[in-house]
Amino acid sequence: MRGSSSGQPIMALLDLLGRRWALRIIWELRAETLGFRELQQRCGGMSSSVLSSRLYELREADVLEQFNGRHRMTDEGERLLDLYPTMQAW
Repeated sequence: MRGSSSGQPIMALLDLLGRRWALRIIWELRAETLGFRELQQRCGGMSSSVLSSRLYELREADVLEQFNGRHRMTDEGERLLDLYPTMQAW
């Protein structure tokens, strides 16, 4: 994961995933590519500025990528999704 200031990538990842709306954005993008407005509608109640910030942070962490104005999971993001069942069971 890029951008780990502590030298501990897991700490940076957990910090990112703990931010408001981050997991919801990942969840909404798990199966399809969405534009900004589509994503905002699915995450009712999220402001444009927060969505912009989270998308930027998730792109910087190589979880998401933007392609033709739409957002989708990267291979690294897909690997993160593979951990959801384990995290849910825990």
